[in-house]
Amino acid sequence: MKAVAIRKFGRPEGLAVIDLPAPAPGAGQVLIAVEAIGVGGVDAVIRSGALAAYGFEEGHIPGGEVAGTVTAAGDGVDASWIGRRVWAFTGVGGGYAEQAIAPVEEVLPLPADLSATDAVTLGSSGVVAHFGLAHARFAPGESVLVRGAAGSIGIMTVQLAARGGAGAVAVTTSSAERGERLRTLGATHVLDRAGEGGEDAPAGYDVVIDVVAGPDLPSFFARLNPNGRMVVVGVVGGRPPADFGTAMMSAFRKSMSFATFSADTVAGRDRRAVRIEQFAAASRGALHTVVHEVLPLEQAVLAHRKMDAGEVFGRIVLTP
Repeated sequence: MKAVAIRKFGRPEGLAVIDLPAPAPGAGQVLIAVEAIGVGGVDAVIRSGALAAYGFEEGHIPGGEVAGTVTAAGDGVDASWIGRRVWAFTGVGGGYAEQAIAPVEEVLPLPADLSATDAVTLGSSGVVAHFGLAHARFAPGESVLVRGAAGSIGIMTVQLAARGGAGAVAVTTSSAERGERLRTLGATHVLDRAGEGGEDAPAGYDVVIDVVAGPDLPSFFARLNPNGRMVVVGVVGGRPPADFGTAMMSAFRKSMSFATFSADTVAGRDRRAVRIEQFAAASRGALHTVVHEVLPLEQAVLAHRKMDAGEVFGRIVLTP
């Protein structure tokens, strides 16, 4: 089968198409004939080599989110899965391939009217957005700032905050055109990447959901209201400065809170329940997926170039 591996850490050109034997599912696993692959920010971070210290090595196959049809089941897996269209989380990799293995507990049947492309645009990002807001203790009527709102996690956070009754939903983004698209999804105020601008935008926010992190993270503590909460759900901009907490400590009397959030800390049954609800909501048009572009698997390098250049609004999807 065809797959895409990280031949060399660094630039997108380090990705290469390779041939591998078709995998076989082990106990508790299923084999999926892949129809769609979600290209996520974490794939780009892994490809860059930034996470090599965590055990990622050259030769790694990126991709944690696929949709397709189950073709085989391992020991202990109900054979009724075979032939079903599913969304699946493959873990920290293995998704950039024509066939993928996933643990059955991370597999969900797809609603009949939800496409594989839409499923991999929503499956992981929706869960991060939902539980990220919950981690921030977001409540109806509160103001929310989504930093880095043009990606799939940011887009879902905007929608969920608006659906949850936010008093204001501000976004940071790189262009007025992107800002207008985010308004159609629930944003009420559009700011630049530094968090400036926005006609009649709130002076401060109760919740900041940050997908970016990076060197500018400390400046956003100034955007928090007293008792405000910042939750970092992504690091597409890299790590923040080592002394980023100094900015928060300098405003000690505002009683601000800072946290990171990873969906790995959420029980599997809870992630599953939220995905079932969100897939149903997308099927009936209550949630909207945004697909930037669909590219063939062989063009993974191009997909990553577009991500690195900041061109992507929503999610790029690869198809074998």
